[in-house]
Amino acid sequence: MIELVRTNDAVVISFVESLMRDAGIACFVADQNMSVLDGSLGILPRRVMVDAEKIDAARRILKDAGIENEIRKK
Repeated sequence: MIELVRTNDAVVISFVESLMRDAGIACFVADQNMSVLDGSLGILPRRVMVDAEKIDAARRILKDAGIENEIRKK
């Protein structure tokens, strides 16, 4: 899996998950349970991961949705 997005923003994570689900692209949110360690302050970023063969389509979807600034650089 390849990192698509890394952010502390729960709204962005939810939006990306929704976009991926609607497009039929499986994704996984890594480090989601790390908030327990930081006291639920949102200090530690979470990562949205997608399969390597779907990364180009996923990046295109985020660009079309207007959140290309959230895309993790290669």
